[in-house]
Amino acid sequence: METFNLFNGETDDVPAGAPGDRGRAARVGSKLRAARLGMSVYDLPPGEAIGPYHFEWTDEEWLIALAGKVAFRGPEGEQTLEPGDVVCFPTGPAGAHQVRNAGDTPARAAIVSSQNEFGIVEYPEEEKVAIWAGGTYYKIDHPPGRP
Repeated sequence: METFNLFNGETDDVPAGAPGDRGRAARVGSKLRAARLGMSVYDLPPGEAIGPYHFEWTDEEWLIALAGKVAFRGPEGEQTLEPGDVVCFPTGPAGAHQVRNAGDTPARAAIVSSQNEFGIVEYPEEEKVAIWAGGTYYKIDHPPGRP
């Protein structure tokens, strides 16, 4: 079986436009050939975030702080985590979040998520919704007239 070390496993440049694209990431779920759970490990430069503020309609996510000053903003404000801290982002608006490096040195965080064949993520501040199916990702503006 394949293994990956959460603390020092190698990460790769993130393609432009993908979550965490100003840092590096390892798609651990893919590396381990996982089918029902996903995990990505992110190395974030100071001040950088893993994508915009968002929430998932279909997948629960867990954030694990591994090194540095990992912070997240949720519906109730911002919280800084210590290495080893874990937080769960449930599906729906109650799980809205943005993860970032709040320090002046590199930070490392892992995000674990359930995996569904179809997914829906909402970006409330951008007024966009994204869907994916069969490995294809589409990001669209909210329909006209939607609050």
